[in-house]
Amino acid sequence: MADLTIGTNGISIVHSDKSEIVDLIAAEAITAGQPVYQTSAGKAGIADGNVSGKEQVRGIALKDTGIGKPCPILKRGFLSGYVLSGVAYDGICYLSDTAGKLADAAGTKTVNIGRVVAMTDPDLTKILYVVADWLRTW
Repeated sequence: MADLTIGTNGISIVHSDKSEIVDLIAAEAITAGQPVYQTSAGKAGIADGNVSGKEQVRGIALKDTGIGKPCPILKRGFLSGYVLSGVAYDGICYLSDTAGKLADAAGTKTVNIGRVVAMTDPDLTKILYVVADWLRTW
């Protein structure tokens, strides 16, 4: 399992008209691109695939957010910015066992976060289609 990194251009939404974004108050400092879960207090915390209670993903943070501030979270939609060269088109991305990271393979607990899809540019640039499940954990 390899953790995904964020490229030099950072995280950005693709097809904003097809995005579902929610705001949660940050329980801790959160960086754009980190997967987050909802704490028992109703706040956004950094997800971690091998820590009980944090092994869920409610979405991807869209901006750096300080403690106690509203954090926009992509619940469903397309994101560019992750380095996806090692993941095949239609490959699944998972919550990593490293806090705040996504990975190209399942960790201790299998938590799917999305699939790699192609843009329609000549290079078929890989982007991540995020599908966070708020109704159940994976």
